[in-house]
Amino acid sequence: MFRTTLFAIALICALAPATQAIADVDAGAYLAGRQAGADNDFAAGARYFTQTLMSDPGDAYVLENAMTSFIALGQIDRAVPVAQTIVDLDHHSPVAYLALSVANAKAGNWAGIFDGLERGQNIGPLVDGLAQGWAHLGQGDVNAALASFDRVIETDGMEVYGRTHKAYALATVGDFEAAAEMFVTASGSVPYSRNSAMAHAQILSQLGQNDDAMAIIDAIFGNQLDPAVAQLRDQLASGDAVAYDIVSGPLEGMADLFHAIAGLIRDEAPEAFTLMYTRAANYLDPGNTAAVLMTASLLEDLEQYDLANMALGAVSRDDPSFHAVEIARAEALRSADRDDAAIEVLEALTRSHPDLPDVWATKGDTLRQAERFDQANDAYSRALTLYDDANATKWFVYYTRGITNHALDIWPAAEADFRAALSLNPDQPQVLNYLGYSLVERGEKLDEALGMIETAAAARPDNGAIVDSLGWVFFQLGRYDDAVVHLERAASLLPIDPVINDHLGDAYWAVGRDIEARFQWNRALSFDPKEEDATRIRDKLARGLDIVLLDEGADPIHVASDND
Repeated sequence: MFRTTLFAIALICALAPATQAIADVDAGAYLAGRQAGADNDFAAGARYFTQTLMSDPGDAYVLENAMTSFIALGQIDRAVPVAQTIVDLDHHSPVAYLALSVANAKAGNWAGIFDGLERGQNIGPLVDGLAQGWAHLGQGDVNAALASFDRVIETDGMEVYGRTHKAYALATVGDFEAAAEMFVTASGSVPYSRNSAMAHAQILSQLGQNDDAMAIIDAIFGNQLDPAVAQLRDQLASGDAVAYDIVSGPLEGMADLFHAIAGLIRDEAPEAFTLMYTRAANYLDPGNTAAVLMTASLLEDLEQYDLANMALGAVSRDDPSFHAVEIARAEALRSADRDDAAIEVLEALTRSHPDLPDVWATKGDTLRQAERFDQANDAYSRALTLYDDANATKWFVYYTRGITNHALDIWPAAEADFRAALSLNPDQPQVLNYLGYSLVERGEKLDEALGMIETAAAARPDNGAIVDSLGWVFFQLGRYDDAVVHLERAASLLPIDPVINDHLGDAYWAVGRDIEARFQWNRALSFDPKEEDATRIRDKLARGLDIVLLDEGADPIHVASDND
């Protein structure tokens, strides 16, 4: 107990700002910390939970949240003393064990990793098994390291990871023949990650097998080579032996492990938990750009755009994937409603990387969302000249350029773009819906539009916008009962969408359900529609849909119905 108390005092001194004396805390610090945690405001969480620890240094909940806040901020050095306190107080915390394991690896204290495992500080079977292999290698014991990786390989469900990391380890000690064998099993090749595919290619190059290495690159990446992969392929094509450097030691091995774990759990675990692993990878190997990009993506998902920007800013301009980092940074700025700053980043990127179509396409997206449609159109057009027809994303650029042409009221060009997108990706629901709905709004090719939207709705039956389009085309065709069925379904899928509620009101009016029509129009008004839509809705509420249609030069509903 005496040792724990001394450590808690040391913890407080380490966490408190240098000018702040230990004193009674604000009674609201704990609640403020909890609110910060709910908001994913990690900086505020670190501040308030640290403040709370000054009066209650042994509270497990506060310790855990202070520690995870520091890790989420990328401040692992500040998280470590908190993690040690958690362990000293015998609180079970896999994240604390992760923090201490990472700190030991960074310090080269490989014995500390084994000590932690002997004390029961287990993170998980895969992490624990591979960490032991890298710790043995860190101590210079290659045979013990390989034996650890073999135990992972023999564990159900973990063979791929054991083989991949054993290959990395063998390559770091120069045994490229044995490393290459790890990528081939009795049933075929081991599934690749981006890193492991590049590592295998480099290993084969060291064995003088550049053609086989290029075959792997082509099979895994196809035509969509980012600059780092393209650079590797060019080096292989030159015929020279490419140096092995993908995972060049235990720190990089551990970082690759934590990045892989983050990828495994990302779709199932909360973003804030997955972030613990990517931050661990960043700490051990700042040069692992893929892990940096995942960290930034998680922070964006958590709406922590400034932190995402900071994470991306750590990547060197010399990094072959710098363009991908800058694209991600622009997207973070755009998500933070800093459109002008995002556009500036992309302007610079189109100057430094003028031959990369993804750069121009992203610039087009950003300009389009800023409603600078002329410039967006130019950016999309440049991207389309650079994309190969075999590129899987080219259809999407035709689609987005079609949207800008539509916004610019250049309908023939817009329709041509939508049809070009469909020629590359037939029956794509987004394109079918946009083109079909636009044709309906223009009163053109209604039968074809109906077919398009029915196909889109069959593919995406739970997409409220597409179901709304289907209902609306029925409305335009005078099939009002069918329109009601689909528009009611759309309103159940997107209950607060002003356009869908407005459409449903029109359909109710058309079938004589006037009270329900007015109810839906009032609902639509309550959901903040565009001002021109709101004006028309208020007019319908005041005078009815038929008079509004007459004023617009259209037939009233009862006339249209009589003509069916």
